[in-house]
Amino acid sequence: MLLQSVRPNIVQSIRAFRPEDLQQAANAVGHHFLYTNLSGAQGKQDVLDIIARDFLFPDHFGKNLDALYDCITDLVHKSGQQPGFVVVLELIPGGNVDRETREQLLDAFRDAADYWGERKIPFRVFYSISVSGKESAGNWDKAEVAQNDPNVKPPKVSKNTPAPMVMNLPPMSSVFDTSALLVAA
Repeated sequence: MLLQSVRPNIVQSIRAFRPEDLQQAANAVGHHFLYTNLSGAQGKQDVLDIIARDFLFPDHFGKNLDALYDCITDLVHKSGQQPGFVVVLELIPGGNVDRETREQLLDAFRDAADYWGERKIPFRVFYSISVSGKESAGNWDKAEVAQNDPNVKPPKVSKNTPAPMVMNLPPMSSVFDTSALLVAA
């Protein structure tokens, strides 16, 4: 079994794993599977918006790293017993310029893995980083400013840059869509 070779509470590079295989493994053991492709993100706020949309966060999500942590920990924990989680964060904006912001995002997921680990609930996160380098939104904060500046020309993208992978996955579990669960409480 695929997940038996991976520690139950970890954030790691996706490497040789395929999202489809991770989804099948999560389904086989009854864990929630959460997938997001961040290739379209142009800044930090876009990353948080895409995660909120794809993970079905409640409307009141504050769209910052603290709110992200709260949504993937306390909010879900309060909604009832959880079987476990397999999370895939694909194509996090790369580049060397804003490594700190990217690490802060991954730290929020590492902290969540620790939170769930203390509760003996598996929380595995697999991620990949966009390798398009300086053409990507690697500098998330400057990308937001440049987007609104008419003097900044759009970056040239190499013909050899791979197109983002489009996944045809069945619907994910809606563990973070807790509105129905909270009403029942």
